[in-house]
Amino acid sequence: MKSTNTKIYIFIGLLLCSFSASLAQEKESIGALETDRPDATEASSTVPQGYLQVETGGFYQTFEKNQIKTENFTYNTTLVRYGLSDNFELRLGWNLQEDVTHINGQKLDNVLSGFSPLLLGMKVYITEEKGWIPEISLIGHVFLPLTASTDYRPETTGVDFRFSLAHTLSEKSSLGYNLGMAWGNDSPEASYIYTIAYGYSISEKFGAYVELYGDLPEDSQANHLWDAGLTYLVSNDLQLDMSFGTSITEGQDLLLSAGLSFRLPINNNQ
Repeated sequence: MKSTNTKIYIFIGLLLCSFSASLAQEKESIGALETDRPDATEASSTVPQGYLQVETGGFYQTFEKNQIKTENFTYNTTLVRYGLSDNFELRLGWNLQEDVTHINGQKLDNVLSGFSPLLLGMKVYITEEKGWIPEISLIGHVFLPLTASTDYRPETTGVDFRFSLAHTLSEKSSLGYNLGMAWGNDSPEASYIYTIAYGYSISEKFGAYVELYGDLPEDSQANHLWDAGLTYLVSNDLQLDMSFGTSITEGQDLLLSAGLSFRLPINNNQ
């Protein structure tokens, strides 16, 4: 079993090792923003130094089993990313959500609503793509129970980490994938997490992707899902997105999502 302290020590150790690695890396000019939404695959790029990037939106999910249907409305899923250096970013995220349950078509009165635990984390850029070696970053988060609303407050601190990797396939296509582990929802068991996404540039403004992702808990049934979506680059610093998906294994029946991301310089030197 993994105690809360053990999970936090793992996170801190990864953070220290990653920050040391980041000091030795340099990256090129900023170009168009790259986001960690709308797919589940986190990008291997980091936010440029001195820039603040906000990625926000909402999504709708449904789950139905044995005449019990649950609707999840996430009204605001926001991730704020700040480039502390050209290869190291700080991350903060918070979701405002609501869960509604229906039994045999009848809506129950006990609607759950409020904020999920606050996410605090980092992403460090480890290496650029070189031949068969992919571009690689390391991402880690902690989820703080005391910041959550009563309906979504766990008793223990959640932790996750993942390696984000990316390959350029052609001028218009790329492959990104994540591998990592997570501990959360008051469960002592670890979940192995994976994602793989194929992205294609339809034009200079429009992009599309299709993705397979999921998790494999140590003592529970694996969950496998897919989604697909479109992005529209309004400018180098503003992107719109939309996506849809469902699960392959038993679970999520429908996922719909839409959002936007923007980037701002926050000091006079940018």
